[in-house]
Amino acid sequence: MSKLAGEHGAVNLGQGFPNFPIDPMLGKLVEKYIAQGFNQYAPMQGVPELRKALVEKVKKLYGRIYDWNDEITITAGGTQAIFTAITALVHENDEVVLFAPAYDCYSPAIELNGGIPVWIELYCPDYKINWELVRKRVNHRTRMIIINTPHNPCGTILTNDDLTELEKIISGTDIIVLSDEVYEHILFDKQRHESVARYPKLADQSFIVFSFGKTYHITGWKMGYILGPAALMNEFRKVHQFNVFSCNTPVQYALTEYMEDESRWTTLPKFYQQKRNFFLAQLKGSRFSWKPSAGSYFQLLNYENISAEKDVSVAMEWTRKHKVTGIPVSVFYPNGNADKVLRFCFAKDDETLEKAGEILCGI
Repeated sequence: MSKLAGEHGAVNLGQGFPNFPIDPMLGKLVEKYIAQGFNQYAPMQGVPELRKALVEKVKKLYGRIYDWNDEITITAGGTQAIFTAITALVHENDEVVLFAPAYDCYSPAIELNGGIPVWIELYCPDYKINWELVRKRVNHRTRMIIINTPHNPCGTILTNDDLTELEKIISGTDIIVLSDEVYEHILFDKQRHESVARYPKLADQSFIVFSFGKTYHITGWKMGYILGPAALMNEFRKVHQFNVFSCNTPVQYALTEYMEDESRWTTLPKFYQQKRNFFLAQLKGSRFSWKPSAGSYFQLLNYENISAEKDVSVAMEWTRKHKVTGIPVSVFYPNGNADKVLRFCFAKDDETLEKAGEILCGI
């Protein structure tokens, strides 16, 4: 869709990346550590200073104490962390429960490792998990359950009740939870991020994935990290060592220093809520319907009052004809979906959002 948007000069609210500059200070810090000679391989697990800073942050936010040496690894983005965790633990004929719509890297990694995706579909407009159905799908072959909160593409969040139900389901089993929490700091309307790290019994059986890219608007730097109990992390590192080995050294030192100012993530909810509200304000008078996003920087728009066509066709036609690009939500399902919903990214400057809103109101 980004390629198509570029070909037709469309306003691109499709792919999820900010179009505004990063904080110049972060760039200067990278330059600083390059100049100081931090340009060779970092330790495979990540530089100690960064790992120590991150476990302190997690302790402060979620109350879980992770060992900086044995329970955290710096990764080349969240997607690599997810792929490596799946590769380390999912083997031939293992079943992995995941929820559709799902971020598109989960299922391919499962299948590449001989695992079997067990899909549970979520439905518009609430996209809530039916935990009784999860109980029915879990069996002795279930190796892993993958969750994502805040959710891409839906913009929904999991609640305390959700995490409590998940904790009950895996209790007494050896099922591993892989929790994708890359949008941990982007929640709206004063809602709290329910990290798996808040739930001791759940955290004991879980990997948790985070992203610097989403937090600091540096998606192209591909930097993230993963937390998990030492026994699981030991397995993770057996794969990580040979598919990545280590991550960008000067960037790790720069992020360590940059993190010292906590306002650089505590202000994110307000920052992105203003963008969500600004984008939705541009759509007043349009023929779309929506539920405001609860988290992430994505907003779903229902277009059933505008067109009866399938979402893939609509997304492509609007890119070519109207010069505005969203992502069809059906592509996040294993076999497509008939809902008339497109995903739009509002991590854009106001000028871009205003222009997109003007076009969308005219459709």
